[in-house]
Amino acid sequence: MKSHVIVGRGATASKTALLLAEDGERVRMISRTGGGPDHPLVERVAADATDTDRLTELAEGADTLFTTAVPPYHTWPELLPILSASLLTAVRRTGAAYVMLGNIYGYGPVDGPITPHFPLMATGPKGRARARAWEEAAASGVKVTEVRAAQFYGAGAFSVFSLLVQRPVLEGRLALVPQELDVPHSYSAIDDTARTLVAASREEQAYGRAWHVPTATLSVRELARRLADLAGAPAPRLEQMTERDLTLLGITDPLWGEMHEVLTKPGHPLVLDYSETEKILGVGATPVDEVLRQLI
Repeated sequence: MKSHVIVGRGATASKTALLLAEDGERVRMISRTGGGPDHPLVERVAADATDTDRLTELAEGADTLFTTAVPPYHTWPELLPILSASLLTAVRRTGAAYVMLGNIYGYGPVDGPITPHFPLMATGPKGRARARAWEEAAASGVKVTEVRAAQFYGAGAFSVFSLLVQRPVLEGRLALVPQELDVPHSYSAIDDTARTLVAASREEQAYGRAWHVPTATLSVRELARRLADLAGAPAPRLEQMTERDLTLLGITDPLWGEMHEVLTKPGHPLVLDYSETEKILGVGATPVDEVLRQLI
């Protein structure tokens, strides 16, 4: 029986654990709180993944180490390298295959459609932290792949859409959004992200390179309208936040100040090309309305 370690406990980590367990494979989930889904083949362990010796002990004998964990958003430049180094060391010591969940910050502000072969040209601190995590793992000689997701949406998602748009739309309130309202943007569903992680872990030719999670591409206004229509909610009321709004909000909460780096270039769509994921890994995008119905 195969066994795996997943570092993280969020929606993607939990869904990945369940997909593996439902196929009869053992999973050990590691997080500071010891959270995770209730399943007989899923063991939940409370541990700090930056404790490399403890992480190595927990990963010993695993076929694959998945990581979906990240430190608090505004601490990425300082803390993500520490977490990444610990994970990579544990993989080196145990010989486990390494499957990383990443995002698209490492590309920087580029024109799409973006393929996973685009160079990682980010110059901002969060983008560079993401890029370095992959570059160091890829150059280490371990068996590694990275699955890169766009902005999450759907049940369990933690993103700009889920935090700032979803609830106001369902409640008929005004939603303030730090994103252009009518420019196409790619979104990754949690289930599709988990399915891509599992598929990449099982495909030998997946290692040594990155893959894109299948996405739905539409504007935030279009996505909000689809959500409202399916939920029987009033027509969405959206308003774009300005750079000044983010700066003022950043005075009281560092999360807002960090948004400046990851905003797309004005008027430029953010579109991911996931054709290789579909062709080689056999994972496609779940229809938007299906994702939203699960959320509702």
